[in-house]
Amino acid sequence: MTPLEQLEFTTRVAKRAQYEAFEFAISDDGIMVQNCSHENPADHEYLVTIDDGLPADCNCPADARFDGACKHRVAVAIREPVLDAAVAGTVAADGGTATEGGHGSEVTDENKDCDCDELRDGFPCWECVRTGRRELPD
Repeated sequence: MTPLEQLEFTTRVAKRAQYEAFEFAISDDGIMVQNCSHENPADHEYLVTIDDGLPADCNCPADARFDGACKHRVAVAIREPVLDAAVAGTVAADGGTATEGGHGSEVTDENKDCDCDELRDGFPCWECVRTGRRELPD
């Protein structure tokens, strides 16, 4: 059962969770969700905590006031890469898995085809540059 299937929410909440302009930031405490649909997005930033892979709680007023999950919790649940990254703790910017070492770590993905061998002078293919496997020469 997916996290979204485990949450109870209204149709209105589901629609808003899909179309509003949310930005996500993973922190040690959970996922910070900022609603950029508002004129002052900083005034609409809430922490969604994760419990056993499920967006379990949000510190927004709606989550405390109404039955069912708020739009912030549902927004996290429908964006599986965001939820997976929070659960796993780290993810590369391109969706791959970062190796140990954090910032500047290589991205590993053994199933990707590479055209670097066909290029001259050791120039990397776009896929290797995009995924962080190789850097462009100076």
